[in-house]
Amino acid sequence: VQLVESGGGLVQPGGSLRLSCVASGFSLDASAIGWFRQAPGKEPEGVSCIGSSEDKYHADSVTGRFTISRDNAKNTVYLQMNNLKPEDTAVYSCYSFEACRAPHFYCANFECYGGAEYDYRGQGTQVTVSS
Repeated sequence: VQLVESGGGLVQPGGSLRLSCVASGFSLDASAIGWFRQAPGKEPEGVSCIGSSEDKYHADSVTGRFTISRDNAKNTVYLQMNNLKPEDTAVYSCYSFEACRAPHFYCANFECYGGAEYDYRGQGTQVTVSS
């Protein structure tokens, strides 16, 4: 049973990447999937979350630029990232849990938190935004 992320890489500011989170060994369709990121020297932060009912949540810092979606037939959740900025540079990891709510994934004061309690977590994929 595992989650595997892919799609990270080096991109110039303003560019785009699409991250994938593929589940193996279990079906994603009953799970919520959250994306978290951690930059060097910083605390992890919630980025986006999609529930089993396709409810979606994004941190204010990525709203309008990032889109989360799921394809249950492919057992995959995607994070489409457009207009990337240097401050988006981080390791991005996907987590599975019951729902996009505390303590798994929740937003307050313009930021999103969580990730301390989860069912499965991927190893992460590096996203670097630099010219």
